[in-house]
Amino acid sequence: MVSVVGVTIGTMALVIVLSAFNGFDEMIRATYNSFDPDLKITPHRGKTFEPTKDSLLQKVKNFDEVAVFSEVVEENALIQYDEKQYLGKIKGVDSDFENLSGVDSMIYDGKFSLHKENRQFAVIGRGVQVRLSLSLNYMEPLIIYVPERGRSIGANPNQAFNRKPIFTSGVFSTQREYDMEYVIVPIEFARDLLDYKTEATKVEIKIREGANLNRTQDKIQNILGAEYDVQNRYQMHEALYKVMKSEKWSIFMILTFILIVASFNILGSLTMLIIDKKQDIMILRNLGANLKTIRRIFFMEGWLISIIGSVIGVALGIFVCWLQQYFGIVTLGQGGSFIVDHYPVDIQLLDIFGIFLTVLIIGFLVSYFPVRYITKRYIVDEKTE
Repeated sequence: MVSVVGVTIGTMALVIVLSAFNGFDEMIRATYNSFDPDLKITPHRGKTFEPTKDSLLQKVKNFDEVAVFSEVVEENALIQYDEKQYLGKIKGVDSDFENLSGVDSMIYDGKFSLHKENRQFAVIGRGVQVRLSLSLNYMEPLIIYVPERGRSIGANPNQAFNRKPIFTSGVFSTQREYDMEYVIVPIEFARDLLDYKTEATKVEIKIREGANLNRTQDKIQNILGAEYDVQNRYQMHEALYKVMKSEKWSIFMILTFILIVASFNILGSLTMLIIDKKQDIMILRNLGANLKTIRRIFFMEGWLISIIGSVIGVALGIFVCWLQQYFGIVTLGQGGSFIVDHYPVDIQLLDIFGIFLTVLIIGFLVSYFPVRYITKRYIVDEKTE
């Protein structure tokens, strides 16, 4: 029972911890997905291009797999409100942006509105709002500064910058990286501020429901060639996702080593059992049982400890995750600065299968090799067979 409990606790810990990592991974993906497109097209060289004048991009726009084709102008800018200033980014978007992203569902205050009665408005990140101490009272506009194209900073720096005022209609809250940087404005506002005509810095694409993302990406990349880079959501944040994946499997390996240590209880149990059952083993030997049969008996007993412990551990782990998922037993604190109030969990069948298989392999190794040695040491010498 002690051995079973050890395996059960180790297995349950693996299920709970990996499910928690999956939960955080899904939460981060969801927050990024509310802002990021399915695919992003950027020039391989240079900063801007003209989508309306590129026949290949217009061909991509008419693909059956493409549901939304949105031109974007993005640039670093100095943002001023009242007497406070902050370095961020402006993102000029067209009328299709609302259909492409889910940022309108992440509105923290106000509403997502870039045009109203022939007036232009901005929607800013929650972090930008905090840094500027901005209030949606329409009394003071944002003043956005960007360097004027082709002009160097001389004796009077003010003359080297274009600036333009715009009122704020709403505040969005999603991934902190975006909250702290972005001010979303109409693309006409951004182009006028940057002295652009039809230029864009990137094109964002939403594919139709049911279309295969990887095949669509490869198709677009083959059409556009080496002049453009086509990235999916994973590639936009490749470093982050790789770190999260490596952290998950590092924790898996650490907990597996702990489980291996816990499984040494099986070795102790089998050793004591074999020593205790010497007389019973000799009776079986006298009845005709060979060494292979006797070893199989003790091996199966050791492996059954792992099987029972893994089944109970997986069941308890899933039950604890279910309680956390629906009742939020373990919270993230009372500060209110998190996207969710409690630790997110996501139970994945592939992880459960991997954990179960790992425990069975450990149980097999811990039972098989010691049984061969112990039976030879304490019961009978191989040469007598």
